[in-house]
Amino acid sequence: MKIQGISTQTLRRLPYYLNFLVSSELESDGYISASAVASALNLNEVQVRKDLATVCQAGGIPKKGFPVSDLIEGLRDCLGQNNVNDAILVGAGNLGRALLSYKGFEQYGLNIVAAFDLKEGTANGKKIFSMTKLPDIIKRLNIKIAVITVPGESAQSVCDILTQNGILAIWNFAPAHLRVPMGVLVQNENMASSLAVLSNHLKSKIENSG
Repeated sequence: MKIQGISTQTLRRLPYYLNFLVSSELESDGYISASAVASALNLNEVQVRKDLATVCQAGGIPKKGFPVSDLIEGLRDCLGQNNVNDAILVGAGNLGRALLSYKGFEQYGLNIVAAFDLKEGTANGKKIFSMTKLPDIIKRLNIKIAVITVPGESAQSVCDILTQNGILAIWNFAPAHLRVPMGVLVQNENMASSLAVLSNHLKSKIENSG
């Protein structure tokens, strides 16, 4: 799948490039080569060069590389960090409230403007609305992004409500595979899968060290 001409595989790598360029305190008027970025992040140099060329309008200069300031600006544009996207969150349990309290989303281009659950309330200064108000608020605020943090058994029904009301991108934290209409993007955060990878890595290291 591609978003605005950029594959989702490339989009997944872009935050790593941006974090490296910003945290390395490189001179904004300087240049950096694709090989230097690839070496620092332990990635394939050819792939890195293609990725950077995609986001940098100025392109790379032989023997000099890419202008750092243009790279950072291009990366922020592709990641939506120069235009904060308003979003809603469905499921104001422990995980949902934790995400609502996180202050760093806006620097990544996401602004959670409202949350929804079975009962109304507040969390970290943000209003939690009843699910009955979801269609009206999505339409009134022209929301296109939603975060799902409900239990797995409720995820598909919530997803259906969201897509029926115009949501085009879903960040799914529920342990469930979501079926969505053509044109709707789902980004899954599978904690069980991530934990399995970590556990397998740890087990392998322990067995090999013994």
